[in-house]
Amino acid sequence: MFIVRHGESTWNALRKWQGRADPPLSERGESQARIAADALGVLGPLDGIVTSSLRRARRTGELIAEATGLELVDPVVDLSERSAGLWEGLTRVEIDDRFPGFLESAERPDGYESDDAVVARVLSAIGALATAHQGRRLLVVSHGGVIHALERHTLAETAEWKRLDNLEGRWFDHADASVRANGSRIHLLDTTAEMSDVDGYA
Repeated sequence: MFIVRHGESTWNALRKWQGRADPPLSERGESQARIAADALGVLGPLDGIVTSSLRRARRTGELIAEATGLELVDPVVDLSERSAGLWEGLTRVEIDDRFPGFLESAERPDGYESDDAVVARVLSAIGALATAHQGRRLLVVSHGGVIHALERHTLAETAEWKRLDNLEGRWFDHADASVRANGSRIHLLDTTAEMSDVDGYA
């Protein structure tokens, strides 16, 4: 399955950390989803679209489904973004002001969901999807924090952290109850025109 980050949300545009907060897509995010729908051919044949239950991911999936005719299946809560705890709704500047030194030292606030917790629930969701949709090639619209956690889990120390842009993702294969990254990231937008330069997870 190809797991991709949603289009730009209204909070992305304001550079706010979102986590499990549920802002909608911005107008630019809706446009990005339509552009991505036209670019899906780079992924080869697809059989359906799954999204997280958060609005920014669900609306991205809806717009792509409308443009392509692909089946949109029920949203999956466990594909939702990592909880950012007390940082949800704050900009990087506000985080630095209220939690001095945290970002530089990789310290996280109360309520921030660990990589292990994210990976556990996402792997469970991927396994359930693989069982329910055997042999089908799915587009999964999820979130930056989810994909980063999966990359760290499947690529281990070989993975160099790099921020994920809107409508950028990668293939993950599920086999024998395990998941592995397959190939490099693919950006469904014109990266020179659509980079949003947003700090934090989305």
